[in-house]
Amino acid sequence: MTFFQDFPIPPSAPRPPSTRFVPPAWTAPPAYELPVAVHLGQFLHRSPRMVVAVRSAEVYSTGCSFNLSWVFRRGDENEDDWADKHSLFFQPGMGIRRGTRLLSGLMLGVELADGSKASTGAHGPHGFMGSTEEPEPPTLALNGGGGSGADNELAGTGSAWLWPLPPAGNLRLLAQWMDFGLAESSVVLDGGKLRDAAAGVQQFWADGDQP
Repeated sequence: MTFFQDFPIPPSAPRPPSTRFVPPAWTAPPAYELPVAVHLGQFLHRSPRMVVAVRSAEVYSTGCSFNLSWVFRRGDENEDDWADKHSLFFQPGMGIRRGTRLLSGLMLGVELADGSKASTGAHGPHGFMGSTEEPEPPTLALNGGGGSGADNELAGTGSAWLWPLPPAGNLRLLAQWMDFGLAESSVVLDGGKLRDAAAGVQQFWADGDQP
């Protein structure tokens, strides 16, 4: 016998069955689809110190996800200014070390062939987080990917989810990041090509067998 045997552990309560969270269609791609990859390979901005590029799109039955990357080279910033750039890059909207200025962060937008528009800046810093009410389409949600910082360079990746699929015609993709000197810039993509690619989307399971 030991002292602690006099204090039996009460049985645990039954654990209720867990259910998988399914995000609304306007916030993320479907979980059980194999998308069609469409190469884009265009620069939203290119200068000696800054590149913002759209690499490709992954097309699903409900929308498409644009894969983006960006790189900033250090110029003549001193150590304090470069440290501030790190703060702007990794924590947009949080304020820099030596100030309280509100920051814009990277903003993306789309203008579709039917005249409709959407912007990541229209939904606040947390996007559609916690939203259950279906918004007016189209919508554009920016999702961070990853990033790295060094003594002479800052690099990052991300994706922008466009819901629903765009109509045929020109699709203008726009970017702006005022904290890094990136004024509004854009590229024109083929919305019909993206929409048509959805015909090749494959479901993980047969109809009716989705979890």
